[in-house]
This record gives sequence, C-alpha cells and structure tokens, in this order.
Amino acid sequence: QVQLVESGGGSVQAGESLRLSCAASGSTYGSYCMGWFRQAPGKEREGVAAINNNGGTRYAGSVKGRFTISQDNAKNTLYLQMNDLKPEDTAMYYCAARSYSSWECWSLIAHNFNYWGQGTQVTVSS
Repeated sequence: QVQLVESGGGSVQAGESLRLSCAASGSTYGSYCMGWFRQAPGKEREGVAAINNNGGTRYAGSVKGRFTISQDNAKNTLYLQMNDLKPEDTAMYYCAARSYSSWECWSLIAHNFNYWGQGTQVTVSS
C-alpha cells in the first residue's frame, strides 16, 4: 500500500506560479511511476504529467513548457511546478502512483494508476 498526501494548492492570478507537493509513504520501493492528474467540475480526470523512478517524464500537451514534474527520492516527495498559470488550469489536482509499466505510466490515463491522494485545489483567476 502507498499513501499519498498533496499540498500546495491555492488561488492565484493568471500568469502566476504554484508548486504542488505530494508526500508518499508506505511501500515506496521498486520500479514505480508517479503522476499528477487534474479534474475540473463536470469534466473527466485528465493526466497532467508522469515521472518514473529513473527520472523519465511525460507531459500533457496543454501543460508542456509551463509545468515541470520532479521528485526528491530522499524525501519521498513528488512535485509539480506550475508556471504561467491560466484560468483553464483551474481544477482539483491529484497525485497518483503505480508500479512501473511503461505503457500504463506514459498513458496518463487515470484508471491505469492504483494509488491516489485526496487532492488539492488550484484556482486561477483572470
């Protein structure tokens, strides 16, 4: 079992930045994939970015060049640096994890991930 706890959400103006954190605990060993997803009201949960334990990353096209996923293995913490935020980035952001499998990891599809945090709200106003 893996437990995930997100933090760092908030309300910002368009063009500003936020950094989300996700603290992982439990069975955090072996090859894995971690990702950030988001869900806006009335919309499906969508993948934002993923990273594996070798540091490989993948981003959704809508955030590429603005968001950066990273991890601190010593702290078992995942980050999402979000720059140049736009109103369409407004959503609940979730941290997720799964054992590593390249296709499932890089798919950025929510149902391919086994473990989820409770989410942190990001609101961007124009």
